[in-house]
Amino acid sequence: MESPALLQDALAREAIAKLRGAGHCAYLVGGCVRDLLLGVPPKDYDISTDARPDRIMDLFPNSGRVGAHFGVVLVRNAVAQVEVATFRSDQEYSDGRRPDAVHFETDPARDAQRRDFTVNGLMMDPDSGEVLDCVGGRVDLERGVIRAIGDPEARFREDHLRLLRAVRFAARLKFQIEPATFAAIRGNHASILKVAAERVRDELVRILTEGGARYGFELLDATGMLADILPDVAAMKGVEQPPQYHPEGDVWNHTLLMLQQLNHPTPALAMGVLLHDVGKPPTFRVADRIRFNGHVEEGVRMAHAILHRLRFSRDDMEQVEALVSNHMKFKDAGRMKESTLKRFLRLPRFDEHLELHRLDCASSNRNLESYELVKRKLAEFPDEHLKPQPLLTGDDLIAEGYPPGPRFAEILTAVEDAQLEGRLRTSGDAMQLVRERFPLH
Repeated sequence: MESPALLQDALAREAIAKLRGAGHCAYLVGGCVRDLLLGVPPKDYDISTDARPDRIMDLFPNSGRVGAHFGVVLVRNAVAQVEVATFRSDQEYSDGRRPDAVHFETDPARDAQRRDFTVNGLMMDPDSGEVLDCVGGRVDLERGVIRAIGDPEARFREDHLRLLRAVRFAARLKFQIEPATFAAIRGNHASILKVAAERVRDELVRILTEGGARYGFELLDATGMLADILPDVAAMKGVEQPPQYHPEGDVWNHTLLMLQQLNHPTPALAMGVLLHDVGKPPTFRVADRIRFNGHVEEGVRMAHAILHRLRFSRDDMEQVEALVSNHMKFKDAGRMKESTLKRFLRLPRFDEHLELHRLDCASSNRNLESYELVKRKLAEFPDEHLKPQPLLTGDDLIAEGYPPGPRFAEILTAVEDAQLEGRLRTSGDAMQLVRERFPLH
């Protein structure tokens, strides 16, 4: 089966051919053109045209309006969909997000001028490969530069999220931010606080997961936005660590080294890496050496607050908090009872716990002994050994005469411990253990 991107590509070409066949001007536009010119497979395809929305709807009966006010129509077939937008110029942005009104245009140059960055303002004929560049995007693409179209101050006033998008594109593409554009971000960085938490979250996740996470967070710091949206992460800077365990330096540098090594992480793993030591700054103290007593527990509390503020899903919140909560347990793996180790190994999405630990070690003392031990144990224990069928249930205890209550959890945990350690193999053996350790009278 063809990939979604190839299916979108085919639909975009068909849509442009149909628009042109009906006498209209139409081009691929935006990110897909940028990626095609960079030799990167586009994630999606957008089309810009002089056809008005009603005309687009007439030409594509299965389409639907997704932004009627802005002239955006979703053209779809059975397997793909693309956005087709009418050339437009935008009026004032009084809310720092959307234009108050738009004016439909016939000149593609007017449409290009309203876009955010020059590398996103290019248009392309998909058949000939000819590029229509009204904003100097080709040169910036070749030079590796993120530059706002026109007046950068105006672009960032129009949509405050562009402050973060500039960082995201620079990080993903490994580009520099052009000086005037950077100065405008730096001068307006606090405007990011006016943006809805969900939109900020989505951009942060993209910075963390699309490649270039370290560079992205260095740019967030340099622009001032890190202290605006993640002050608890900014607080890591200058917090020293014991050199015998962390020769790489302070908590911030350690975290940056981990971000640098992320390889297509899930959002939860990326946030777990970012926040695993977030509890260190408030628990820093110097006794016999630098210590961070309670930093794990404090880190879980702080991670919960940060993730809640950024409106992460419940599933992601639970996993990130679990990553923070368990990241120090690997050092004890060689001393764990077999039942404790098996419970540890069967944590949900344990592969993410293991990868966070690998990154943690690789970015500090480079001691991977616990990592290799845990990997061997994972290979040694099949799933049925980590999650065996229970030998006893609460109903079995009731049938034996035990009254239901909080003690059931203690009893069943003791039975499972013995089962995980290979000391029990049958339900009869399990009940005998219960009678001996938890007598009824």
